[in-house]
Formats: sequence, structure tokens, C-alpha cells
Amino acid sequence: MKKDKEIKNQVEEPIVLDIPEDEIWTYQIEGLAAPQIGKSYDKSLLKKLIFIVSIVVAVSLSIYFSIKLIARDDAFEYTNLSSGTYEFTRFSNTGFIREIDIDYVTNVSYDSENKDPETNFSLVKDEEKKVTEVVQFAINEDNVLKVINIGPDVEKIDGKAFYSCWALERIEVDENNKYYCDIDGVLYNKDKTEIIMYPCNHDEYLRQKYGYEKEMFRADVTDKYRKQIQTYVVPSTVKTIGELCFNYANLRDIYLPEGLERIETLSIFKLHEPQWEGSNIASLENIYSYKTDKDVADTVFTSQKALGKVYNSLPEGLKYIGSDAFSYNQALTYVYIPASVEYIGHHAFWDTVYKEDGNLMGVTAIDVAISENDFENVETGDQWRPQYDYMLFKKSIDVNYSSTRK
Repeated sequence: MKKDKEIKNQVEEPIVLDIPEDEIWTYQIEGLAAPQIGKSYDKSLLKKLIFIVSIVVAVSLSIYFSIKLIARDDAFEYTNLSSGTYEFTRFSNTGFIREIDIDYVTNVSYDSENKDPETNFSLVKDEEKKVTEVVQFAINEDNVLKVINIGPDVEKIDGKAFYSCWALERIEVDENNKYYCDIDGVLYNKDKTEIIMYPCNHDEYLRQKYGYEKEMFRADVTDKYRKQIQTYVVPSTVKTIGELCFNYANLRDIYLPEGLERIETLSIFKLHEPQWEGSNIASLENIYSYKTDKDVADTVFTSQKALGKVYNSLPEGLKYIGSDAFSYNQALTYVYIPASVEYIGHHAFWDTVYKEDGNLMGVTAIDVAISENDFENVETGDQWRPQYDYMLFKKSIDVNYSSTRK
């Protein structure tokens, strides 16, 4: 014990380094890094920058995948209605959902052991929660979804429910649904008095159906291909073409029945052919109308003879042409407005005329059945006629009143 006390009371001698005065800023102690006085810090700064960038990237990736995870877990959204049923309000694709059913409240379930994002999930339904309504923009700007199946209890689908679904090929309706039906993947109300939606990518479905391997270039299109893929006959029962119905479709000829009364806003807006090069070429060339004593239910074009009397442009009996109804269809060359039309919305035929090598192309004039005085009773919106560059101004195309149909 006495020896321990002597050690504790011992005074330690201070360590003195004998460093020459001219080496004070560069002297290196054995085992320690040399001082950096007077040396370049370029590599040190680079390392710091790399470190900072790495941290930023790591944080960004963390946030990104967190958001993706939230989106994936929240693919379907619904609202509980007072009736006890549900309203489908939003769909955010995980990136790999190609077909959905709108019948019951649905959630996405993931297999944690499967690392393949294309196959590691399943759609799980709660069959005690029926879906009866679909709101506008419920499915919006989707590039993956190909098929929508409408269940038997859906009573209301907003006309803008499936907006700009670029990959959508078919909308199929349960045969027991009392409010809606489909004709070969095109959505109608039950009694077929309104065509609601022709899916944007329906031509891809038709190519598969008729055995075409790929989209044809315009120069390569055969008469058979044009009839099967790029022509659509609206059934004779239809009174209304719904808003956004044919927008962005790949159609070159549309046949409308006499008895059609309304062409709603954006109904036949910017029809185009998707090209492999990434450009879009205007496709709609002709709007035909037909008059028949027989019911026409087949939407596939066979011949004009099968449709009865066929004539160019809008049908007799048409009353309403909505805003932007035919806008941006620059392949269209002829428009005839019958005497029955009472309303033409703003920009109804906007940008259907253009200049090429100084010449007017597209719809260069509009023929109207009634006189100029009588046409004053037709309600028209702003700039319902297309305009083109004329000197320093914009000039509307001419209207030929009291015209006979070509």
C-alpha cells in the first residue's frame, strides 16, 4: 500500500520536443500525419465535394423512393357515399398495373420476398364495399393501363373519368350492368343512345384482333387496314357523342347516323396517328353521315352500301356542336353544317386550317345550308371558325352560306 501512495504522489515530467526553429511548421512526429502548411488543398476540396454530392444524392434517392413507396401503397382512392357504396376518385399506377376492375374497393398488396416490381404485387378487393360511381379525372394521364373492367353495380361514370389514358385499349362492361355497356371495348350507355369513350389506344387492340403485327406508316396503309383499324361506324341508335369521346384516337373516317343530335365539347378533338419516330400526324380525313331504315349496330365498316344513303360531313338533324369539338384535325378538308344546327361552341373547328408553301390547306372554308341572315339566329362562340396568318393579322376562313352539300 505504501508503494502505491508513492506512485500517486509522483510528479510527471513534462514532455519537451526539441524542434528546430526553422522546422516548426513542417516537423513530423513519428506515427502522425505530416502538417499541411503551405501545401495544396486541391485533393482535399475534391474529396469534400465528392462527400457532399454523395450525401445529397443519398438523401434525394431516399426521398424519391419514399415518395414512390407512398404512391405505390396509395394506388387507389375512394370516397364513402351516403348510400353506403363508394365513389372511385383516383388511381395512381404503380408503373406496372395494366388492367383494373372497377367494382369493389381495391388495394395493392405486395410480396416482400419478390424483388421484381412487375410481379411482386396483387390487387385485393373488399367485396363488402361496392363501387357505384367514378368521378372526373379518376384515371388521368396514365401511360401503362390497357384494360378497364366496369362492374355490374357502377351507376355513374363522369365523361372525363378516363382522361388521356394513352395506353388504354379497351373498356369492358359487365353484362349485368343496368347503366352501361360496351361494343367491342368502346364504352356506351346501356341503351346505346350515347357513345361515351373510344379508348385512345383502341387501334392497338384492333391490330391484335385482326392479326396486324405493328402500326403501319401512312404510305403503307392498305384499304383493308384502313377499314378495319382506322374507320368507325357510330351505331344508328346514338343521339349524343360524349365529351372527349374520340379525342386523340387513330381514326381516318367516322360515320355518323342521321338522328345524332349532340356532339359535345372536345368530342372529336385532335385525332392523330402515333408514329414510331415520335411525331403525331393528324389522321381524321372524313366525317361521313348515313341515313338508313335499318338498325345499324355493327361498328365495323364493311361498305357504304350497307349503311344506306351516305353523304359527306355532318348529319341532318344535328343541333349542337360543342366547344373544340373538331379542333386540330388538320387532315380534315371539308365541313358542311346542316340547317338543323342551333349552337356552335367556341373554337369548334380551331386549327383545322394551315399554310403549306404559301397555300391554304385543310378546312379552307365552311359550307352552311342556311342563308347568312338565318345563320344569325345560330348561337356561336368566339372564334368558332379556324384562322390563318394573313399579312400581319389573323383571318378567319370564309363561310359559304346557302350551300348545297358536296
